[in-house]
Amino acid sequence: MAHPSQLGLQDAASPVMEELIHFHDHALMVIYLISSFVLYIIVAVVSTKLTNKHAHDSQEIEIVWTVLPAVILILIALPSLRILYLMDEINNPHLTVKAIGHQWYWSYEYTDYKDLAFDSYMIPTQDLTPGQFRLLEVDHRMVVPTESPVRMLITAEDVLHSWALPALGVKMDAVPGRLNQATFIASRPGVYYGQCSEICGANHSFMPIVVEAVPLKHFEDWSTSMLEDASL
Repeated sequence: MAHPSQLGLQDAASPVMEELIHFHDHALMVIYLISSFVLYIIVAVVSTKLTNKHAHDSQEIEIVWTVLPAVILILIALPSLRILYLMDEINNPHLTVKAIGHQWYWSYEYTDYKDLAFDSYMIPTQDLTPGQFRLLEVDHRMVVPTESPVRMLITAEDVLHSWALPALGVKMDAVPGRLNQATFIASRPGVYYGQCSEICGANHSFMPIVVEAVPLKHFEDWSTSMLEDASL
């Protein structure tokens, strides 16, 4: 999760987020190089005492400042398109979870398990226990197995919401009357926090998202206990 005075992105907990961080660093270095080069040109032009009043144009310069930006854009676009393809590719998911946005909480339905569904509300500040995070903890976490492709079906019941989990590289709009699809693989066990990222009303900032990734055996035990509780 994020921490005070953090400058970079959250640590990646999924292969897609690792790719996004690498692309971010790649694009940032290109920006640094371009900015340094432009700054050098500005300083050189402003500080030079050389003048040439008879130079109206230069075919060589025209070619360079047309071809060079095109090459740079290609070097940025190719890895970007590759990541977009990876984020959109969903093959044989091991688990499908439907997330439904409400004003102002989330509902989760495990479509592979009959009767496994619950609402997830933020825990009020006065009810937090020591060690829990204010405005981020929920009463029912969404539990998924690690190292397993998880498909998210995301929609909303009332207004626009957005299901966002930075550490897993997921951010998808929840649109009423429409099912959007996203996927992720949790690389390691942990608890990952997110929040609704689309302004949805007065309590927009009070509908956090918490995903707990656990080993497969623990997930099976959790799902069994949840189904037993639902049958009572």
